[in-house]
Amino acid sequence: MKIMVVDDDKTTRKILGLYLKGGGHEPVFAENGLDAIEKLAVNEVDLILTDLNMPFMDGIELTRTLKTDHSFKDIPLVMITTENDEAERSKAMAAGANGYLVKPISADTLNKNVKNFTKKN
Repeated sequence: MKIMVVDDDKTTRKILGLYLKGGGHEPVFAENGLDAIEKLAVNEVDLILTDLNMPFMDGIELTRTLKTDHSFKDIPLVMITTENDEAERSKAMAAGANGYLVKPISADTLNKNVKNFTKKN
């Protein structure tokens, strides 16, 4: 399963990528929302894991953009952020996110959630 990790922090991308590879998945990386959209043009992915706060295009704007585009609207999108705030969670879900996970996250938790989000979508 190909999973896109969108995060402006290189270390976070690397850690999430290692967790996903350990779960048998193929990660694709993007540094922000604009980079993700460019890479989605040439990569078919099964799930998108995106950070909330990023330069150029944040996770909320990325979610809104993808959920209104017929080519990408059916790809499950999960926000992974350090923002453990109900207002931010509500904003992400209203934008169209399928899930919201708070960092730090373990490999087991990530891969269980990947399985759940790709199963029900």
